[in-house]
Amino acid sequence: MYEDKTLVCKDCGKEFVFTAGEQEFYAEKGFVNEPQRCKACRDARKSAGRNKEMYTAVCAACGGEAKVPFQPRDDRPVYCSECFAKQKGEQ
Repeated sequence: MYEDKTLVCKDCGKEFVFTAGEQEFYAEKGFVNEPQRCKACRDARKSAGRNKEMYTAVCAACGGEAKVPFQPRDDRPVYCSECFAKQKGEQ
């Protein structure tokens, strides 16, 4: 039913093969678009998102240290992960 297709990566411009098995997997998951990046560029893009700069703040609830992926502001409270989970649970 499916045949291997040669696609061009939109990041690096190299050709890569979208195999019949991958096409079947995409169809099973309900994906309608073909991949636009080769495996190497997809992996590089995924790992780039994990290297976000973390900021240290004081938790507004317990006074402990909180590490957050955004620049804390004085007009908004920041919570450590434990206190944040408690806050979400109360709502």
